[in-house]
Amino acid sequence: MPKRIYNFSAGPATLPYSVLEEAAKDIVNFKDKGIGLIEMSHRSKEFMAVADETEALVRELLEVPENYKVLFLQGGASSQFFMIPMNLLGAGKKATYLNTGTWTRKAIKEAKLFGDIDVAYSSEESSFNRVPEEDEYTVDRSSEYLYLCSNNTIYGTQFAQFPGKGSMLVCDMSSDIFSRSLDISRFGIIFAGAQKNMGPAGVTLVIIREDLLDSTPDNVPTMLRYKTHADKGSMFNTPPTFAIYCVGRVLTWLKEQGGVAAMQQRNEEKAALLYEAVDGNDFYRGHAEKASRSLMNVTFNLPTPELEAEFIAEAAALGFDGLKGHRSIGGCRASIYNAFPKEGIEKLVAFMAEFAAKKG
Repeated sequence: MPKRIYNFSAGPATLPYSVLEEAAKDIVNFKDKGIGLIEMSHRSKEFMAVADETEALVRELLEVPENYKVLFLQGGASSQFFMIPMNLLGAGKKATYLNTGTWTRKAIKEAKLFGDIDVAYSSEESSFNRVPEEDEYTVDRSSEYLYLCSNNTIYGTQFAQFPGKGSMLVCDMSSDIFSRSLDISRFGIIFAGAQKNMGPAGVTLVIIREDLLDSTPDNVPTMLRYKTHADKGSMFNTPPTFAIYCVGRVLTWLKEQGGVAAMQQRNEEKAALLYEAVDGNDFYRGHAEKASRSLMNVTFNLPTPELEAEFIAEAAALGFDGLKGHRSIGGCRASIYNAFPKEGIEKLVAFMAEFAAKKG
């Protein structure tokens, strides 16, 4: 096998190497059973133990209160864009959305199919380079929920603090879940695709307050009702077994690292290294306003698109992969999720200094 590169991709993203090694064995021979994990029945006692352990780790690491259900669903996080309003809204009901990037814009489009949607804030005119302060928007008292995306992968912005006013919070945490401590009780629903901080693509984690399970309109299809999956322990139909298993392995690794609080400190240190490199040289320019900067996705530009292309190509040749910015905005982006090693950032920072000295 060639030497492993540094994967700065926004997702699917880098996973702990120890998890990959363990998964490689279990996919062929799970716990010495003579059968691979992905061949096993999802209702076998072996896989049920995997699912139970994974849920228990979610609850432990995030300190999930007892009155919340933990679900493992399919369809990607994008399916939650319609499942949430489909289950929580209906005729005459309103919700408030904060538009801070591509993913909230898509969620707003879907939500308008099911209720009255108030877009209380948008940073679209400034290329989504910031998230709002609380005094920049209001939430109608009649809103069923206030929807936000905690971290925006494309633009490199993040809510450092969650809103403390208005309706129940519903949050897309696909790209920063398990990266920092949070108070689950402030949210009605949290959801996250696995392929950033939890595991491979294929499973979406949903944490939902139990009382919301009974608010679904009668015309919602069985498969799209949260209660359907809560009542069956996420086993209403065959779940993405391998993805759930990998989430459990990653969360075990996270626990061994000291848990979410320890990971938050590590993430802050990693991001500070990279932002210092961006701010310390006029050759680079950060996209996000400083107060809104993400700890997970660092977005920046060089003086010209031509230099950006050259930077990305040279970096890739040195083993720094995935630094090209999203096609909708261009530039450069370094995604440094939980499993991304600090040494990779240190080496990238050294390359950035060399490139700026050579081309600046």
